[in-house]
Amino acid sequence: MLINHLRLADLMQQHKEELATIESIDSGAVYTLALKTHIGMSIETWRYFAGWTDKIMGNTIPISHARPNKNLTFTKKEPIGVCGLVTPWNYPLMMLSWKMAACLAAGNTVVIKPAAVCPLTALKFAELSAKAGIPPGVINVVTGSGGLVGNAIAAHPDVRKLGFTGSTEIGQVIMKTCAESNLKKVSLELGGKSPLVIFSDCDLDKAVRLGMQSVFFNKGENCIAAGRLFVEASIYDEFVRRVVQETKKMTVGDPLNRSTAHGPQNHYAHLKKLLEYIDIGVKQGAKLRYGGKRVDRPGYFLEPTILSDVEDNMFVAKEESFGPIMCISKFHDGDVEGVIKRANATEYGLASGVFTKDLSKAMKFAESIDAGTVFINTYNKTDVGAPFGGFKQSGFGKDLGQDALNEYLKTKCVTLEY
Repeated sequence: MLINHLRLADLMQQHKEELATIESIDSGAVYTLALKTHIGMSIETWRYFAGWTDKIMGNTIPISHARPNKNLTFTKKEPIGVCGLVTPWNYPLMMLSWKMAACLAAGNTVVIKPAAVCPLTALKFAELSAKAGIPPGVINVVTGSGGLVGNAIAAHPDVRKLGFTGSTEIGQVIMKTCAESNLKKVSLELGGKSPLVIFSDCDLDKAVRLGMQSVFFNKGENCIAAGRLFVEASIYDEFVRRVVQETKKMTVGDPLNRSTAHGPQNHYAHLKKLLEYIDIGVKQGAKLRYGGKRVDRPGYFLEPTILSDVEDNMFVAKEESFGPIMCISKFHDGDVEGVIKRANATEYGLASGVFTKDLSKAMKFAESIDAGTVFINTYNKTDVGAPFGGFKQSGFGKDLGQDALNEYLKTKCVTLEY
């Protein structure tokens, strides 16, 4: 598989502009972001896992109760077999690559169902995989609805592992179906309400710039988006003023236009949900500082939106929007313990972030926060070598890094007496 992984990565590199254009048209991603992240990180992922294909190995284990020199115990890492993958609509090709590259590197075959609303890059990928020399039957792309195709994969007795990225609600259904079918192994990357805590001793310029990116990146359709920003009282008003000022400069428009910063939402039902989300927030007392409306042009465009004065009991403080809606809350100066407690007061645990120049404060946050990823003085900085996945109702299991291989391997223990 080493050569096939590399050939596939090379073909994706050769077709990167075409893939980025398809991704932009099909998902609404801004072309420049699609080229760099959606496609660029997909290519990096295939090259990374190519390096693991010939390095999967077990261990030799000493047995404490055995007579010396009479026993040998070792483990073998083996492929699971047929694996099912169900991927979302926010990063169609990248989520396919994150899961499938590790799955194939571990020696499995795969059946993948891309999101029904944007399957085109998956189909182009299948064409490139055949050109790369991957044998027939190793990669199988099946399009269709989650209720039909996704459920069929989860329920099929020949599928021994299912990897899913999507909502917590659908993840619960999938986990139940996998259990009732054949107890197939499951990894789930689900919803998030990631907290971003901004202390007054931060680099404010950087906190404003990356705070905006933490919410508006990929038009908010980003599983690790900062669902709630906690800003220390002494800089709260200035932070809000500056993010409003900078957000007004964002260019909303045609995702294929190279100057566009913010494209359309993926589909109409999602746009409608986001408008309802904003309406609920304002009715419950959040202050609409900017945006909040559908853009007056053809397409599913939503203005980047800023809600301030968000209180802990509000709907927008608890529920994920999965859109370009910044929810800002204030915390008392110096209340490190209190803001960490508030940040942890969620059933989600995918990602988190903190901005401060105080290293001890940053490390206290990292140690105390109940989330699978912690960003310190940065945000959205994922890497193909770093494991990615959440806690609590954000799911379990890892994509990327060495840890991802274990999601698609089974461990066999062999003991020999001689």
